[in-house]
Amino acid sequence: MKKFTRRLLAGVAIVSVPLVALALDEPFRNTVTGEILDLNTAPKEGRDTEAVKKFLETGHNPYNEDATCLPRGEYLYLSSCSGCHGHVAEGKVGPGLNDNYWTYPKNKTDKGLFETIFGGAQGMMGPHNDLQLNETLLVMAWIRHLYTGPVEDAPWLTKEQKASFKPYTLPEGSDHGTIEQASAAPADKCGPMAK
Repeated sequence: MKKFTRRLLAGVAIVSVPLVALALDEPFRNTVTGEILDLNTAPKEGRDTEAVKKFLETGHNPYNEDATCLPRGEYLYLSSCSGCHGHVAEGKVGPGLNDNYWTYPKNKTDKGLFETIFGGAQGMMGPHNDLQLNETLLVMAWIRHLYTGPVEDAPWLTKEQKASFKPYTLPEGSDHGTIEQASAAPADKCGPMAK
């Protein structure tokens, strides 16, 4: 009876949450509790971009290594994440995100990283459902771009991206992560810039 009730509740949750990626084998779940995430708690703007649609369908972030959109992801990361995870994801109060050690192994996948960012994690990291879904994908792409580990440990990279992969190094003396650089990313390709 318990198993049937859980399945029934999971089915009801899926029906009531239209933004759950039905094409994926499994709905988006909270990293800590395993509860189904309600994507409708995200801001309404930034839900209908091509990138979000593709991600919800496939679980793969189309912004990974998209040089056009990375400045927007960098700006969002610096304003939302760097206080805890460091400017280049080296770790501060929160864990480092730029190597091949993941506190939550599911974060090796784009779906898993999304679930952790959107739904929150243990410790001080609460949910970031305040970000637009498109912004979350941009932040994820920047986190992936900061990766310094071995290419064979980066399943989010395509075969072509792995062939040209170079671990991230912060350019010497660079003025990075500015609002001007983020604003220059084309809205038709990278989604809307939050006001």
